Amino acid sequence: MAADALFRPFTHKSLKLKNRIVMAPMTRSFSPGGVPTPEVAAYYRRRAEAEVGLILSEGTVVARPSAKNDPNVPDFHGEQALAGWKRVIDEVHAAGGVMAPQLWHVGSARNPMTTWVAPPPVDSPSGFSSPGKKFTEPMTEEAIADTIAAFGRAAADARRLGFDAVELHGAHGYLIDQFFWEGTNQRTDAFGGATLAERSRFAAEVVKSVRAAVGPEMVVILRLSQWKQQDFKVRLAETPKEMEAWLTPLVEAGTDILHCSQRRFWEPEFEGSDLNFAGWAKKLTGKPTITVGSVGLSGEFIASFGGESSKPASLDNLLHRLERDEFDLVAVGRALLADAQWARKVREGRNHELYDFKKEALASLA
Repeated sequence: MAADALFRPFTHKSLKLKNRIVMAPMTRSFSPGGVPTPEVAAYYRRRAEAEVGLILSEGTVVARPSAKNDPNVPDFHGEQALAGWKRVIDEVHAAGGVMAPQLWHVGSARNPMTTWVAPPPVDSPSGFSSPGKKFTEPMTEEAIADTIAAFGRAAADARRLGFDAVELHGAHGYLIDQFFWEGTNQRTDAFGGATLAERSRFAAEVVKSVRAAVGPEMVVILRLSQWKQQDFKVRLAETPKEMEAWLTPLVEAGTDILHCSQRRFWEPEFEGSDLNFAGWAKKLTGKPTITVGSVGLSGEFIASFGGESSKPASLDNLLHRLERDEFDLVAVGRALLADAQWARKVREGRNHELYDFKKEALASLA
């Protein structure tokens, strides 16, 4: 199938993209002391030069003591880190690209790849790293308020530095997602509750803080997932009605685009329909959505990080869905990590030149 659907322009508010391809946010850990280096800037610039429509940065953390669980993950606060990000966005713009930082807080999610420990206190709704595993104290109301404000300050810095949009990481079992998840949010105050809609309050307050910081026209993207790194089988919303109750307050708070993370984009979200997560989110909210999950590769990404290689795969299923406007944008992760030229090769029909993904690609900024 011709890939024309991927190369239609897309506009929403002030965000103007040349095509529908999004570089998915992928943790790289090449920012010593939290400061993005010139090599990081060059890494992103190469994707802009090769026709990626929207670049989403790796997760970059807000100003809370335990916001990250890896010392080489970049910060999005402090003079040196922000100067590094200014270099990044200037390089991307010089190459004709469009970019948003992904603002992140890991919460109580641990990192088995490092022995480094962030300074206390650990931020967590109820002190759990996963259901039944409590190892710290719940966040105080003061800590919650400061965290919400930290996201707003980071978003204001993104606008000041010249970024084109901002994304919030509300997926995969990190802090915002820990508030959604009943297994990690046992609070009895206004930030807890028996229903998913009630447990969405923290995320909604973060979105409101960010919206106030960036103004009405800068696009705010929110990344969400049903699955968690702590449990791949978890589902927050079991029905369309539950999903609508989850997403509605987030949209009303100021979210413009929903980035709907699945491990495999082609899997239907609910019985009786072949719509995936992004398809349902668009149908229920009317907002543009981004689909993501093993796009363009044969293997699923969790397995690939464990050492399993993946080969280029057909895009036909994806293109059929995009042509039907099931979703609006397509995030590509590992394929773009391994090959900066992926988008250009797809547009030119050079599929025979696409790279396999191998774990070794994680060890360098290609």
